[in-house]
Amino acid sequence: MNTVDIINKVVLKKELTDEEISYFVKQAVNGDIPDYQVSAFLMAVRCQNLSNNNTSVLTREMEFSGDVVDLSGINGVKLDKHSTGGVGDKASLIIVPLVAACGGKVAKLSGRGLGHTGGTIDKLESIPGFNTEISITEFIEIVNSLGGAIIGATGNLVPADKMFYALRDVTASVESIPLIASSIMSKKLASGADAILLDVKCGSGAFMKTPEAARELAEVMIHIGKDNGRKMAAFITNMDIPLGHNIGNALEVEESIRTLKNDGPDDLTHECVQAAGVMLYLGGVADSPEDGENMAKESLANGKAFAKFREIVQAQGGDLAYIDDTAKLLGNPKSYDVISLESGFINKMDTLEIGMSSVMLKAGRETKTDKLDYYAGITIYKKTGDEVKKGEKIARLYAQDESLFKAAEKRFLSAFKIQEKIDKENIWPLMLHKIV
Repeated sequence: MNTVDIINKVVLKKELTDEEISYFVKQAVNGDIPDYQVSAFLMAVRCQNLSNNNTSVLTREMEFSGDVVDLSGINGVKLDKHSTGGVGDKASLIIVPLVAACGGKVAKLSGRGLGHTGGTIDKLESIPGFNTEISITEFIEIVNSLGGAIIGATGNLVPADKMFYALRDVTASVESIPLIASSIMSKKLASGADAILLDVKCGSGAFMKTPEAARELAEVMIHIGKDNGRKMAAFITNMDIPLGHNIGNALEVEESIRTLKNDGPDDLTHECVQAAGVMLYLGGVADSPEDGENMAKESLANGKAFAKFREIVQAQGGDLAYIDDTAKLLGNPKSYDVISLESGFINKMDTLEIGMSSVMLKAGRETKTDKLDYYAGITIYKKTGDEVKKGEKIARLYAQDESLFKAAEKRFLSAFKIQEKIDKENIWPLMLHKIV
């Protein structure tokens, strides 16, 4: 086959054959197609799009470009959940034990954070002793015995995605729904789950800025999953407002523990219960998403969800003393209160700027090699829709280095739009759309 012909077909908006896509991915990963031709293909896709069928085949070829996790040793339906990333999004820490406590089997492979979005693995590693690098054999054993576990992606998983993404990042080819969908779904498919719930975030703190764009991405990913034999569902959720109140690694674990004890923020609890309900339905544990939600609510109320979290932490080497006494978990960082400079109603929060202010405190990474401060972060006291008064405390910043506070405060305050009257019509609900 001829690489130039394949690129030209995309440019002319012609359907590629399965064989052409397979050839291109295999040759690119093997190094037999030069970077400039791979980049030309990616740019052609960004400009001219791909059909859903071509995107599905591209994803499947990317999935099998490296190692594929074999979870066949897990009894029952293997469940997974993926969020496209946001600020304060610690939902996986809650959903995994919540679903496991109700009889589901959640085998979750997660990643680290970069930029304004936090990583589940980083949060778990703020628990002393917690091991996210256990073997797949041990991972399967824990899921079989406890119903859930979370580890980092290991091995040579989807090398095609690593190669494509590196080139997309430097050639302005990132913003393409077929390329975003194939990147996310190739990793999800290679992770071995039977059923996947997608949480596609939209708003200022998400990659997709509008509900319409987020829904389009969700629908393409659902098509890919179903075309590759998976059960699929998706939520479109609001990331114009940080999820919960805590941003930062240990801070988010502490808020997750409170939520599992049925004492968490309403928005975080509501999203996690709905997600757990859908996953229990996909796994055949509940007869409907609504039945699943009721099961999840009951496990929060009777303490089984928190008990399951303790079991998972212990099984993965975490020190339960830090779970039972969260003051130990939070450490003793320096703190700084952010005061409102004006009175009125918060009509808008730029979640990206809030996330980046936490990065300035060392709660997140600007580059992959940056070292995290597990105790750094932000607790937000006032959010969109709330009334504030001049001089009122709206947040608290945490860091080891006091010299970081002033610059982080300036960026944090710039994220708030405070006006005399509340503009309810322009405030999105938490849950914008469900595809189940």
